Amino acid sequence: MLGNVGELAKRVGGSVVGDASTPLLRIASVDDANEGALTFATDEHYLAAALKSGAAAVLTSREMAAKASGEKSLIVVDNVRAALASVLSMVQAPRPRGPFRHPTAVVDDSARIGADVYLDAHAYVGKESILGDGCVLGPGAYVGSGVTLGDEAWLHPHARVLDGCVIGKRVVLHAGSTIGSEGFGWAFAENRLQRIPQTGNVVLGDDVEIGANSCVDRAQIGSTSIGDGTKIDNLVQVGHNCRIGRHCVFAALTGLAGSTVVGDNVKVGGQVGFKGHITVGNGVTIAGQTGVWGDVPDGLVLSGMPGREHREHLKTEVMLRRLPKLVARVEALERERGRSTE
Repeated sequence: MLGNVGELAKRVGGSVVGDASTPLLRIASVDDANEGALTFATDEHYLAAALKSGAAAVLTSREMAAKASGEKSLIVVDNVRAALASVLSMVQAPRPRGPFRHPTAVVDDSARIGADVYLDAHAYVGKESILGDGCVLGPGAYVGSGVTLGDEAWLHPHARVLDGCVIGKRVVLHAGSTIGSEGFGWAFAENRLQRIPQTGNVVLGDDVEIGANSCVDRAQIGSTSIGDGTKIDNLVQVGHNCRIGRHCVFAALTGLAGSTVVGDNVKVGGQVGFKGHITVGNGVTIAGQTGVWGDVPDGLVLSGMPGREHREHLKTEVMLRRLPKLVARVEALERERGRSTE
């Protein structure tokens, strides 16, 4: 049970419209909301649906609350998504806490293990690796040789950090992610491909999060690096020697070819492709399915294939939609001209 409406409003720094004593048992989306549920609304469409639903109360913004009518209790906040995150953290499964070592976990004798580390079934820690205080290795998680994990790093089931990589504090690696896989380096010699050794590593800053089955390749020389606070979704590929700045976000199925440099506070939609050996500036926003083929200056909004400034791309799309009518007009003019010259 979450408590009543008034208690929950205090926890999220909100105010109450309606009955503060209404009990709340669970959190639910609008479609699943029933008796005792708290639902949420970020715009007028969802607010109308929430007010018609069976929910006991609605979490919404001050702007939306002014448009609400009816007897349903409201928890009114400045930022709905931030308040929702706070509420969901109350019901989220707790993070595993050490000290704990499952009998099947394998730790090399030369590894250094900090305080309160949690090692689940079949977790592995290699030679001379260092695990900071409070680290969590889920079932089957793998830490190679010479790896450093910062305090409270969390490797979910079967996440892997390969030899020599450096992981910051509070980093989260979701299930199946791989940090430090072999960079994709090949050279043609006598009409055959010859591997170029990838001798570098990967360095992740503090508070980085890498999604399930995403891969960050080790550098050919030096480090592939990802800055503090950057969040990467599932199924993302970061090629060797890429350098990503701080507090960036990358949606799923994005791929960065080798030596791509990305600045700070960059937002990238899903299925974006980066050519490689290019530089993307600070504060750039890139729409989903964009092809980034060249350098991008600070602050630009990019879309399209190949990527161009968003407003320019939209203008081009409008012109393309008019093209069939333009072709028809040209053909009609040519027919008319042909008749006049006969």
